[in-house]
Amino acid sequence: MRPVDLIVRFEWVTVAALAIVCYAMSGFSWWLFVLLILAPDLSMLGYLAGPRLGAVTYNALHILIAPLGLLLAGALLAGPVTTAVALIWIAHIAVDRALGYGLKLPTGFQDTHLGRIGRDRNRTAG
Repeated sequence: MRPVDLIVRFEWVTVAALAIVCYAMSGFSWWLFVLLILAPDLSMLGYLAGPRLGAVTYNALHILIAPLGLLLAGALLAGPVTTAVALIWIAHIAVDRALGYGLKLPTGFQDTHLGRIGRDRNRTAG
């Protein structure tokens, strides 16, 4: 793995840790965290309708824009549940990126903006 890839993964680990620490400091229920941490992955059900729709549904729940907007709304409107859900969602996305799972391309689930998942991903990396 290239040094720059390690740096990017470390950044995402840091984002995940920050989201989890903020969640813990806010006193939210860990049962809610456990219940929702994998919820964005339900978007993979879109792949039942094909790779193009699957990529759209997966990406819709795996970009930071929505949970960051939700986090802002929770802060501005003093909505603790909204804030909790946003932090869990951000943690999910950050862990995915730290593990090398990127946004999906319409060519198939294994094809991401970070490269192909699985076999030979880093073979040519110098």
